[in-house]
Formats: sequence, structure tokens, C-alpha cells
Amino acid sequence: MIYLGAHLSSAKGFYKMGQAALAMGADTFQCFLRNPRGARAKAVDPADLARLRELMAERRFGPFVAHAPYIMNPCSKDEGIRELAGRMMAEDLAVMAHLPGNYYNFHPGSHVGQGAEAGCRQIADMLDRVVGPEQQTVVLLETMAGKGSEVGGRFEELRMILDLASCRERLGVCLDTCHVSDGGYDIVDDLDGVLTEFDRVIGLDRLKAVHINDSMNPPGSRKDRHALIGQGTIGEEAIVRVLVHPALEGLPFLLETPTDDAGHGEEIRRLRERLGGV
Repeated sequence: MIYLGAHLSSAKGFYKMGQAALAMGADTFQCFLRNPRGARAKAVDPADLARLRELMAERRFGPFVAHAPYIMNPCSKDEGIRELAGRMMAEDLAVMAHLPGNYYNFHPGSHVGQGAEAGCRQIADMLDRVVGPEQQTVVLLETMAGKGSEVGGRFEELRMILDLASCRERLGVCLDTCHVSDGGYDIVDDLDGVLTEFDRVIGLDRLKAVHINDSMNPPGSRKDRHALIGQGTIGEEAIVRVLVHPALEGLPFLLETPTDDAGHGEEIRRLRERLGGV
């Protein structure tokens, strides 16, 4: 089973996002729970969340992924920024409690000169404060391109966070194709090797979701600029190989390409054609 979806605007409301996903041929989706470039979150309607939960069960959706805001930086030098990151994640996880069994994804952040090890410790500390033992949402660390002082550009950094966190059993990883390519992992010509390395360092059992994005930049550029599928340096053929790789079977695959709902629908249609309609 291949679950394929896209990032949708949460302004629609949760149930309407589920309907929009179905309209574009998707059977999963991703969204922000608050302003992606700010701390502000609007109140959610539990009834709306319940309707989405019923729709997802009825239409056999794959796991839903909520994405943390981009400003969240749990390894900032500034204690206030680290505290804000923890507060936003705690609030978002309270919303996700209405959608048990799904995923909450976040960018690990930037250590801003403190060093990757110090950054990983701060991220693990925040996770241990926020992720509770009764939680039914798996929190995902996203693979990053490694630009600047960004944490997560190497698999070893994500492994360090998992090892340091006491709540590691409720943590997983989301692999982003643009990010890992920009970070120097050769998913075009050596996808098997990249996944073998991921398994050696982190463990494929930790991989819970995949962001499928082409890249505007060459491999190893550490730039992080997404492109439409087939219009970047990764290419459609390599993306299809990711989708059908047996090690990734059953995972939700989510488009974050620079287009609108209609464009995402066209990408999903084209990819499903390549996959034989599944």
C-alpha cells in the first residue's frame, strides 16, 4: 500500500482538509497546526477533529502528519526561544491527542554556534519535558539539508538525539528527499546504499514518514530549496524509486512541492499513473 498526499492549508478546517485530500486523489495529508512562521495558534474545534477522524477511518487514510512551525528552535542559544519551542510543541501535541496514532514532525533546529552535540542535548531535553508516557502521537525528527548550523543534516545527529532522549520510544524520523540529497546522500544513484546507511545509524524501524520533494540544487549543496517533482536535480525516476522501495512500504509519502492544491493533485495523479494506479 502506498499512501500519497500533500501539505494542505489548515485554514480550511480539519474535516475540509480531509475532503480536499480526497478530491486531489490523496489518502493522507500534512498540515500546520498554527502559523508556520509564528507562535500564534487558533482554537480548534474537537467536533471538527472528530469528523476528520471518522472520515480517515471510513476512507482508510494512511497516517496523518502535523508539522511544527518553522520558527521552533529547541537548540537556540536563547533560553526564551527554547522555552517557546517546548510550549508550542506541548500545545500542538494536545491537539494531536484528538487524532491518536498519527505523527507530529519538526525540524530539529539550529545550534547557532554551540556545536551539534550541545544542540542535540538541548533538543533531547525539550523532548523529555514535553513528550509524555501516555502520548499516542509519535514525534518525528526530520532529516535536514545541513545548511548553516542546522542540526539533522547527518543521520548521526538524529541518532544522537534519539540516544539522549528518555522518551525515545515515542520518537521517530521523517526522511525528506530534497533535504537528504542537498545534504549529500545519493538517493538518485544509490538509494539502496542510503537506506542501508540509515538503517545502520538510526534503524529503518524508526522511519515513519517521507517528504517527497525534488530539489532546485545539486546534491551536497546544503541549500534546501524544494522543486516540483521532475523539475529538479533528483528527478521523477528517482522519486518513483523511493515510492516503490520495499523498505518504505506502508509509509505516508507527502508532497511539499512549491505549488497549490491543483498542482499537488496533478503531481499525485502523475505519480499514481507511474505506480500503476495504486
